[in-house]
Amino acid sequence: MVGQKSKRSNLEQELPEGLLVDAAWLKRQGYSRQLWNHYVATGWLKQPAARVFRRARGALSWQQVVISLQALLAYPLVVGGRTALELEGYAHYLPQTTKEVHLYGPKAPPGWLSKLPLAVRFVSHNDRRLFSGEAAVQALPGLNWNAEREGGTADPLDMSLTVQPWGQWDWPLTISAPERAILELLDELPAHESFYQVDKLMEGLTNLSPRRLQKLLADCRSIKVKRLFFFFADRHHHAWLKHLDKNKIDLGKGKRMLVKGGKLDHAYQITVPEDLDGVL
Repeated sequence: MVGQKSKRSNLEQELPEGLLVDAAWLKRQGYSRQLWNHYVATGWLKQPAARVFRRARGALSWQQVVISLQALLAYPLVVGGRTALELEGYAHYLPQTTKEVHLYGPKAPPGWLSKLPLAVRFVSHNDRRLFSGEAAVQALPGLNWNAEREGGTADPLDMSLTVQPWGQWDWPLTISAPERAILELLDELPAHESFYQVDKLMEGLTNLSPRRLQKLLADCRSIKVKRLFFFFADRHHHAWLKHLDKNKIDLGKGKRMLVKGGKLDHAYQITVPEDLDGVL
């Protein structure tokens, strides 16, 4: 009995209310199937999906799920693309209800993610396909991220990720910096994103860091993404554009047909919608 009380006390410290873990995590921490089944039976642990456990605190949110993946379960996954731009306040003209959460990392999230009782859909992307080198997702901060951040020496402008404090306890939600998020979003063109919405988003990106952009563009593997980036940057005459060294960015050779029946942009040899100028 004493042992069970001690175990439960330890779990209270290791698993904050609201966050969740899976059975594999509980096993690694030394909790037996019998013990966690007992916690579920007594109502102390909830099971939002098979072999997934949570100390309930209100309704489950997608932010709690992602923070759990990043800070407790050590998945190298970050919120990126459109979702990151929304969180940074760049998509204010779009519908405010988040229906999809885009996650980027070197491996897919666990299968139980789609079984959770949430109104959003998680969309997984392999960031190694889009980025190489330092831009690829590495280890993420734990729940004690404030102490880690204050003790760090890295220059924020050298980093492609940023951490947003979330919730009552300022848990770390790691997301793509806007400079990285726009490249992730451009990768979704034309199959999963609209040229017109991306155009509006790009118009609002007036305060990007050219230093961070230069590093990310150099690390970007996609010729399509880099050409689209410069096409939209030229189109909106952003001040940071003159600080980028385009000669150091590989833009490839040959034409890229992105829009069937579109017009060819001669500067970057890509086809774009005929009526795109009408939305300016």
